Amino acid sequence: MNTPSVAGHDRSEPDLSAIVGERRQLVNLAYRLLGSLAEAEDAVQETYTRWYAMSRQQQAAVESPGAWLTTVAGRICLDLLGSARVRRERYVGAWIPEPLPDRREWSSGLVGGGRTVPVDPADRVTLDESVSMAFLVVLESMTPAERVAFVLHDVFRYPFAEVAEIVGRTPAACRQLASSARRRVRDAQALSAPPAGQAALVRHFKQAWEAGDVKALVDLLDPDATMTADGGGLVGAVLRPVEGSERIAQYLIHIAGKAPGLTLLERTVNGRPGLVAQHAGVTVTVAAFSLADGRITRIWAVRNPEKLRPWTECGQD
Repeated sequence: MNTPSVAGHDRSEPDLSAIVGERRQLVNLAYRLLGSLAEAEDAVQETYTRWYAMSRQQQAAVESPGAWLTTVAGRICLDLLGSARVRRERYVGAWIPEPLPDRREWSSGLVGGGRTVPVDPADRVTLDESVSMAFLVVLESMTPAERVAFVLHDVFRYPFAEVAEIVGRTPAACRQLASSARRRVRDAQALSAPPAGQAALVRHFKQAWEAGDVKALVDLLDPDATMTADGGGLVGAVLRPVEGSERIAQYLIHIAGKAPGLTLLERTVNGRPGLVAQHAGVTVTVAAFSLADGRITRIWAVRNPEKLRPWTECGQD
C-alpha cells in the first residue's frame, strides 16, 4: 500500500522523522473516521505503540512505513467504530461529533495578554468540507465499513485495492460500500459548497439571541429547523431534538434567561461560521449550523465538557 506522503523513501533504514511526520495525516484520518479528537489521538497513539513494539529488523522489512501506519490506524478505527455503536446506545441524549476550533483565530489576536497558545491536537486537523458538522453527522449514520471505505477513498483518495487491505474485504466490496455511503452523503446534501453568507446569518442569529428577539430568531430559522444538543449526561441539555423555528427560538430565549451573563462569540466551528457561548469566561457550548435557502436548518449544540477541551485552552477575549 503506497501513499504520496511516503513515496520514494529508502525503507532499508526507517527514518524517525518520516515516521513521526505521518502523525498529522493519521490524526486527520482518525478524526474523520471517529468524530472524536480524543479518540483519534488514542487511535494514533496505539498505532505508534504497535510500530515501536516491532524490532528494528521488522521495521526495516516494512516496504512503506507510512502505508503500514495508515493500515494499522484504519483497522484500529474500524474496531473502535464497532464498539462505539454499543457505547453510544448507552449515551445520555444525542451524540454529536466533537467540534473543532480554527486555531488561527486564537493565534491572530483573539488570545489576550500576549500569552502563547500551546500546541493542540486540533492544530493537526485540516479544516475542510470533510470535517463540517453536517458531513460528520452523515458519517455517523453509516456502518463502520461504509464509513472507513468512503473516507479512505473519497476523502483521502486511497485506491480500493488499498482500502480493501484495511477493511478486510475485496476491492469490489469496498467499492460498493463507498457507493452506498456516497448516496447517503448526496441525499443529505452534505457535500454542497459552504453556503454564501453563512457568517452574516450566524451574526444576525447571535444578535437576535442576545436581544431576546423571538420574532427575529424565528425569521432566521427554517420553519422545519431542528436543534440537537449534546450534554452527555454531564451538564443540562435537552435530550431530544427541538423541532420547528418557534420552539427553537423560545427554547433559546429560555436558556439565555437561565444563564445571565452568557457571552456569545463568533467562531469557526469545524471550518464553518459558528457560535461559542461562554459563562464566567468558560466555554459551555459550541454551536454549529447548517443552512439552506438563506435560513438556518440545523443547529448542533455541543455542551458535553469532555468534548469542549480543545476550546478550553483557546483562551478568552
